[in-house]
Amino acid sequence: MAIQWFPGHMHATRKALEERIKSIHVVIEMLDARLPGSSSNPLLAQLAQGKPALKILNKQDLADPARTEEWLAHFNAQTGTRAIGLDASMKAPARRLVDECRLLAPNRGGMAKPLRVLICGIPNVGKSTLINTLMGKKAAKTGDEPGITKNEQPLQLASDVILYDTPGMLWPRINVEESGLHLAASGAVGRNAFDEEEVALGLLASLRRHYPQAVALRYGMSGLDALPDDEVLAAVGRKRGAVMAGGRINLQKAAEIVLNDFRATELGRITLETPEELAAWAARATVADAKREARKAAIKAGKAGRAPLILPPEGDDAP
Repeated sequence: MAIQWFPGHMHATRKALEERIKSIHVVIEMLDARLPGSSSNPLLAQLAQGKPALKILNKQDLADPARTEEWLAHFNAQTGTRAIGLDASMKAPARRLVDECRLLAPNRGGMAKPLRVLICGIPNVGKSTLINTLMGKKAAKTGDEPGITKNEQPLQLASDVILYDTPGMLWPRINVEESGLHLAASGAVGRNAFDEEEVALGLLASLRRHYPQAVALRYGMSGLDALPDDEVLAAVGRKRGAVMAGGRINLQKAAEIVLNDFRATELGRITLETPEELAAWAARATVADAKREARKAAIKAGKAGRAPLILPPEGDDAP
């Protein structure tokens, strides 16, 4: 299932970023520590054009600590990049962010050469909450729904540091299917853009791969290895009372239960992906995209009468 969500205000954000980023010295990207790779915006990397980057793994108190360390090491190994973890309990986050940005742009600072920083992130990643913590007041709107912030806001983070807050933004096409599922499961995608049952099944697949005991413990199940994901979802519904007349399982309600349990950390501290998994998914998506483009080119050439219509094969088994 392909999940896409790029509403009108995100188009406007993209255009505004293209202009603003020209005068920016450091780009801060807030990531969801439960899905660090899937919440990293490839469009932002394209727009930033190699500018120094600070990756913040937010909500690390909800994520698997060992996996967070793996992801921090992964990002810190990238040229021109620093990565830190952050959560609501962190003391003096503004000082930490300023210090990290100064390390990335050592030639900026002072009233004559103020350090200009841009902070970006996917919707609902906690950026507005962080902004309010940094400023010590309610400088940004917050909420449980994605897309609360709609306009860019310049904020004085320090006497010589200007922070530009931007609306949450995804990217026009999410080509890694697993990333789309993880983003939807986390609450970064508008509810009208996905089917909750499909997302819950994808989430269960990830949870069972990495944290089978957490699923078994939360829902009082055993022998999960022998069941497909749809039967596990039905069992969740049965266990949690999502039963309709005639004994039928309300799969929509069961899906809501699984998604809400993940978002509320009822399953424990979870990280849905590893750097190695994301690399494998991205490589597979690149191959699929190349096949898709080849088919489109063949169809176009065939319609134009320039060449016989010989389509490249489809599917994972195609060469």
